[in-house]
Amino acid sequence: MGREQWKKIWVGSAGNMVEWFDWFVYASFAVYFADAFFPKGNDTANLMNTMGIFAVGFFLRPVGGWLLGRVGDRRGRKAALTLTVTLMSASAVLIAVAPTYAVAGYGGIAVLLVARMLQGLSVGGEYAASATYLTEASAPERRGFASSFQYVSMTAGQLLGLALQIVLQRTMSDQALHSWAWRIPFIVGALGAGIVFYLRRNMLETEVYAEDDQASTDPDRGTMKALWAHKREAFLVIALTMGGTVAYYTYTTYLTKYLSGTAGLSKPTASLVSFCALFLFMCLQPLAGHLSDRIGRRPLLITFAVGSTLLTVPIMTMLKHAGSFWPALGLSLLALVVVTGYTSINACVKAELFPTGIRALGVALPYAIANALFGGTAEYVALWFKNAGIESGFAWYVSGCAAVSLVVYLTMRETRTIDLGRVGTARGDGTADQDRVLAS
Repeated sequence: MGREQWKKIWVGSAGNMVEWFDWFVYASFAVYFADAFFPKGNDTANLMNTMGIFAVGFFLRPVGGWLLGRVGDRRGRKAALTLTVTLMSASAVLIAVAPTYAVAGYGGIAVLLVARMLQGLSVGGEYAASATYLTEASAPERRGFASSFQYVSMTAGQLLGLALQIVLQRTMSDQALHSWAWRIPFIVGALGAGIVFYLRRNMLETEVYAEDDQASTDPDRGTMKALWAHKREAFLVIALTMGGTVAYYTYTTYLTKYLSGTAGLSKPTASLVSFCALFLFMCLQPLAGHLSDRIGRRPLLITFAVGSTLLTVPIMTMLKHAGSFWPALGLSLLALVVVTGYTSINACVKAELFPTGIRALGVALPYAIANALFGGTAEYVALWFKNAGIESGFAWYVSGCAAVSLVVYLTMRETRTIDLGRVGTARGDGTADQDRVLAS
């Protein structure tokens, strides 16, 4: 892989890292600021309300996917990536300065809600723009490897958030964290977004997009009309995302809360378990992406779905009784190894389904819908089961979602060998020749 391609991957990944740092610190620091925006009372209810606002960001992701996907297809991947980080920076600033319930009553919740809406718009477009950019920027035989850096950067952003949380937990009192120190990561995120904004303003456009001869002549480029012509692929994205996104958010953003609130580990220990497991998980992504370039995408997806379907309930049950650092780390890592079969290649699989003129929107909108329905609600559903006294039901829910996606993985065709510049070449009847481009 040449120096120019590495530069594109680095710039795309750096922005993605900051985006997901801001996205995940909300979830990881929610245990500290949940009581700040709601009346004193039931701690679990306040956390559920805070995570409900977290879920609102997911429901704005389809809107962001549509808006920024359209920008990415009509104005270029660079334009979309620059806009996403601008929105994320604004949201981080708003959360950092949001007034508490004691100061402004429910006014603080309103500010928090607006910030989460901006984050939802931003991340709704970021995933697709980043997935498309990383896939198009790489050599055809290295697409799986290159696109795996999307989850490397996503996980790196979360690790930075967790690392900051661990440092704050060990250097500040619990009272300070609940009082004001929870604002620190959002200030850091806003500063990081400013740096990435500069990097993205000077990034290079992908050759696949720049060389698309229909870029200036197709009026339907990046529109819902064009996406409807590829509706089968759009529904495929929703279905193959379902199991993966639920499993991913279960073992990343929800894991720390589960270890501290259910398994009985202290908050610092739970955070350290998550940090170590996620670091190893991050290192696995390029290896699995490279493997997919050799054996194909479907074997990894199927391995993930089978493992998640069969192992989720046993892993969650054993985690509940882990009791200490090492058993919790081993079980968490086992779960994330299984999830790697999805995370390492899902970006390129989705990008490989669509032609250049609709690729960003084709990935963005269906993926955002799936995340709104399943990823964004994962923590809320988990807390609902816990509040209802049937916490084990959540593990069965995660397993069931993976089983649905397994059916999709078993029936879809391989995408590894397609030519990105020729995906969706029109047949005589005007429909996309997906049978040809999806053939292994």
